[in-house]
Amino acid sequence: MAVAGQSPPANPTVRALIELALSEDIGSGDITSDLTLPKGARAKAVMSPREEGVAAGLGVAETVFAAVDPTITVTTTHADGDPFAAGSSLMTVEGDARSVLTAERTALNFAQILSGIATLTATYVAAVRPLPVRVVDTRKTIPGWRTLSKYAVRMGGGLNHRFGLSDGVLIKDNHIAVVGSVGAAIAAARAGAPHTMRIEVEVDTLDQLDQALEAGADIVLLDNMSLDEMREAVRRTDGRALLEASGGVQLDMLRGIAETGVDIISTRQITVAAPPIDIGFDLVVESSDA
Repeated sequence: MAVAGQSPPANPTVRALIELALSEDIGSGDITSDLTLPKGARAKAVMSPREEGVAAGLGVAETVFAAVDPTITVTTTHADGDPFAAGSSLMTVEGDARSVLTAERTALNFAQILSGIATLTATYVAAVRPLPVRVVDTRKTIPGWRTLSKYAVRMGGGLNHRFGLSDGVLIKDNHIAVVGSVGAAIAAARAGAPHTMRIEVEVDTLDQLDQALEAGADIVLLDNMSLDEMREAVRRTDGRALLEASGGVQLDMLRGIAETGVDIISTRQITVAAPPIDIGFDLVVESSDA
């Protein structure tokens, strides 16, 4: 299984994703570059954003170039997590022209998508500053991209919810429907979970919140509650558990939710609705042996 805290290029899941992305783009070869570019031609390219944002995925992009041709030289001028301005240079790439252009699109795809996630996350985090609330992601990610998506969230200043089903207990409405009650579900989880693991339960009414608190939940997820209900939940909880607000959270709702006093706001928007950053790849041919 992927390790959430690893540097993305070193993560085996990310390595496999890079290989898959290159395979689907290159296939049996880059026909256009092989036919039009003289063998031995050298090129230098600058990866430059056309809009401002927060960088993420630059290390992954560098790994893409190395996977296509280990002789390509990459010089990064920004690190993941750095803000950048439109027109700035994120990295320069030098090497065999055919190799550089073959790797271009796959490298850009990773950098554009991940920088988009980091940029939108930074916008969400800024919207609640300086209130003491955490903005976190969810498991609603593109299949196969979870390691990278959650990494990009961290680069944007957000925090990660559980990485997968094996990471923690989160009792949801369907679990409760099968077991029969909030209290019964929490009791069963408490009896079998390691003593170091916190128990979180999702509720959608204040009555269920009361049941969760009585059963000793460590974290209560308030699902699709109104601002008035959230404020009342904070009052009733009185610090006995962490409160997480979730469900349809949009940017224009964020400040109001944070001001209710909840501890955590989780949203799928930062991982599945972030528009990719527009990043150009400007090429300058340096010399040719032809």
